[in-house]
Amino acid sequence: MTDTIVEHADASLHKGEPLIEMSDVGRAFGPIIALQGVNLTVRAGEVTCVLGDNGAGKSTLIKIISGLHPHTSGTLKVDGKDVRFASPRDSLDHGIATVYQDLAVVSLMEVWRNFFLGSEIRKGNYPLAPMDIPQMREIADTELKKMGITVKDINQPIGTLSGGQRQCVAIARAVYFGARVLILDEPTAALGVKQSGVVLKYTAAARDAGLGVVFITHNPHHAFMVGDHFIILKLGRRVLDKTRSEVTLEELTSEMAGGRELAELSHELKR
Repeated sequence: MTDTIVEHADASLHKGEPLIEMSDVGRAFGPIIALQGVNLTVRAGEVTCVLGDNGAGKSTLIKIISGLHPHTSGTLKVDGKDVRFASPRDSLDHGIATVYQDLAVVSLMEVWRNFFLGSEIRKGNYPLAPMDIPQMREIADTELKKMGITVKDINQPIGTLSGGQRQCVAIARAVYFGARVLILDEPTAALGVKQSGVVLKYTAAARDAGLGVVFITHNPHHAFMVGDHFIILKLGRRVLDKTRSEVTLEELTSEMAGGRELAELSHELKR
């Protein structure tokens, strides 16, 4: 499976090469500081896991990288050059694809239609040129099969697929359209054990293909299964930044659960 994804990977990427570099990045909404002083490096061939509870700043971080919100402090570099994205299209043009938790799919539309949503192939360059439906169907079917994703019918509504299958279609789409950085927003949050395993498998495959993956999650167990680098956010600030060799699952879980705060609370309650 990984070999088929490699066919789409950028041959110029080298494992460990910095693709995105954030330095002291912050975002304020008037007097409210949603993110402050965050440093983050996304490297080719690595999965960077960003963990945190609701309100930790994960969504704000995603929106900065994906071009929905510009950062208000610090610097953001892509391929070593300072950038300030003006829109999600701007981020996409830099090779950054974001797969949101809600997937932004149209449930009643066919699988192939969702695969090309917003990037349709047309029979000509004029504004009202009709879509090349046969070609889009063929490409979508071929690309999904290359990744080992089999659907009963490429024409079936995507809403009839399982949550794990929809996530994998979104990953395949991003790889096909040339993403070098793949941001996955809580991809396993609403999935069962088996479906989560499928998504984690394709996450690892994207990493092995040389893509830089940002895996946003509140589940330390899922993060530890695929992660190379771990960052934990709390109230918009970074409280942990360690590589896989520097942290254990127990430490990651404890920090996510607020181990220090729980210990202090337990001590107070005993008194």
